[in-house]
Amino acid sequence: MTRQSFFLLLAMALILTGCDIVPLPGPSVGNEARLANLAGTPRLQPGDKIKITVFGEDKLSGEYDIDPGGFVSLPLAGTIQAGGLTKSELELSLAKKFRGEYLRDPKVTVDIATFRPFYVLGEVEKPGEYPYKSGLNVVSAIAVAGGSTYRASQSRILIQRAGGRDFQEYPLTPTIPIHPGDLVRVPERYF
Repeated sequence: MTRQSFFLLLAMALILTGCDIVPLPGPSVGNEARLANLAGTPRLQPGDKIKITVFGEDKLSGEYDIDPGGFVSLPLAGTIQAGGLTKSELELSLAKKFRGEYLRDPKVTVDIATFRPFYVLGEVEKPGEYPYKSGLNVVSAIAVAGGSTYRASQSRILIQRAGGRDFQEYPLTPTIPIHPGDLVRVPERYF
């Protein structure tokens, strides 16, 4: 093997090794957007209202609230853990619970009727609680709260994710998603 071939192989190996580097997640814009896309299917949480449909069984179908402990109470099935599950996981759990002595082959679907609200506070015109809508981002959340005041920061936002303990700072861009139960704080700017 010639020296030139060796260096060519070494350069190709280094290039290919660099392709496998995965950035560490953090509060930067690119990472937050990637994490939101990787999150996949949302999990049910306390405060969500779900619509359960059992095909051919109108008395079992209806809208149910997930209680603060993460449980939902249904006729014939009793109290079932729903918090932390995806819709499909809850569908399988309910079908398993109904199968047997109650129904032969239950077909169960779960949809989210309403998400838990999100909250906006700080330097906005109308701070408060707002209903969550799919596709919400920080810019639209501020718009829902009446827009920012003249004292509001124009470059950063603070978000406490549902279930989180601390606020994380993010750049004020439309690429940062808001999730149900999030607490959004618009800080005061420093001149």
